[in-house]
Amino acid sequence: MKNSIKTRFTLGMIFLFLIILVLSVFSGYYLNKLSGKTSAILKENYLSVVYAREMSEGLVNINQEITTSFLMHRKSDSIKIIKQLNIVNASLLSEKNNITEPGEDKLVSAIESDYSEYRDSVLKIIKSPESVAGMIYLHNKSGDLFQRLLVLSQMNGNAIEMKTDDAKASSKSALTQMTILASLCFLIGMSFTFSFSSYFNQRFFQLYNGIKEIVSSNFDQHLYYDGKDEFYEISLVFNEMADKLKKNMPKMSVALRDESGKDISPDDIEELKKMLLRIRNTEIAASALISKFEKK
Repeated sequence: MKNSIKTRFTLGMIFLFLIILVLSVFSGYYLNKLSGKTSAILKENYLSVVYAREMSEGLVNINQEITTSFLMHRKSDSIKIIKQLNIVNASLLSEKNNITEPGEDKLVSAIESDYSEYRDSVLKIIKSPESVAGMIYLHNKSGDLFQRLLVLSQMNGNAIEMKTDDAKASSKSALTQMTILASLCFLIGMSFTFSFSSYFNQRFFQLYNGIKEIVSSNFDQHLYYDGKDEFYEISLVFNEMADKLKKNMPKMSVALRDESGKDISPDDIEELKKMLLRIRNTEIAASALISKFEKK
């Protein structure tokens, strides 16, 4: 027997899995795209804002220590100042490796140049007593640094806002496209499922009616199926059986009438009993099958 029905089921399942695969692939693509946009915001611009804040806090702590020492006529805490300088150095180095926006590289170069002069003046103040001129120069240079760090923070803050809006727009667009794609796949899947089930329901219903007519001794009943699948082969056997039953029924009636006046041997009686029992069992099985279908 051909495997056409099995092939139809297999191809049907493959088709449904392909629909699921298409939805999964497109969902993964859009999620990965959106994830890339949001991670860029966190890894790039947000870190630049953090580095600018750390450098500003380090400068504030250094200025506070030097100014307090100058007003109180005591020596500055060099250990504390060196620690804050190291923090600013580390943040500046990290920012140099995190350039993302146009013009950010020039701004960071200017910050590095101003910070180099500021650090040299701080180290001089630590080694020698503070002077008014040195304090003024230090505060002027720190003021320039604060301004540049503020610009750096604002630049990346604006970039975060723009990229967030872009991510929102991409998310909305992806949601719309996925809704359209999911609706289309749903309609295709429903159409396929309906036609697939209708194909088999129609053939099973015809076969059920054919069996029911044969049980009712209607041997003129025939099955007609399109295609070359197993149902078509069943219809050929079914039709051949119906034709043979129709052809042999008159002969069986004549033979029974001819044998009615003759003596019947015990073997013939036993064989007749077995045949009647088989017919009876067949009728019971057919009736049970019909009842089962009628209850559904």
